[in-house]
Amino acid sequence: MKRESRLILALDITEREGAIHLANEVGGLVDAIKVNYPIVLSLGLDIVRELAGRADVICDFKVADVPSINRLIVEQVRKASASGVICQGFVGKDSLEACVKAAGEMDVFVVTEMSHPGAEVFTQPVAEDIARLAVDVGAAGIIAPATRPERVSVLRGIVGEKLILTPGVGAQGGSAADAIRAGADYVI
Repeated sequence: MKRESRLILALDITEREGAIHLANEVGGLVDAIKVNYPIVLSLGLDIVRELAGRADVICDFKVADVPSINRLIVEQVRKASASGVICQGFVGKDSLEACVKAAGEMDVFVVTEMSHPGAEVFTQPVAEDIARLAVDVGAAGIIAPATRPERVSVLRGIVGEKLILTPGVGAQGGSAADAIRAGADYVI
């Protein structure tokens, strides 16, 4: 993934025409496009292939299953020409290793802590352990909350040079500048 603007577009829509139009408009301005389940469930994995011709695509599927299912999901994402996939870290080492192995050259990003308020209750208490696990299994990087830049700083200290992608900028109230200053490589 290039690192020029340090911006990743969250393509949180479900209509093909709108998705393609937006990708065409900002494709040269963002470093990647992040898609999630709603667009893929609406349009199929073909939308990933189509968008991959315009920019790097990260599939935000928050893969969170047993190792054999994680492998199958990540293999399909790779076949669809995605550049990366987002997986949950709470599923444990064996499930994450299956993701990393199935990814091949594709980047795996591990959710350590989500950006919404509810994450402070359940994921924040284990986020640092998940960050260490992401490093241990050889993930390309982690997902950390732009809504809580102080947490990005803490997690940067654990993951070293691994990439940190930070969702929650804009609608959720996170600041791109604060996230970057705290150690994020990219803001979503």
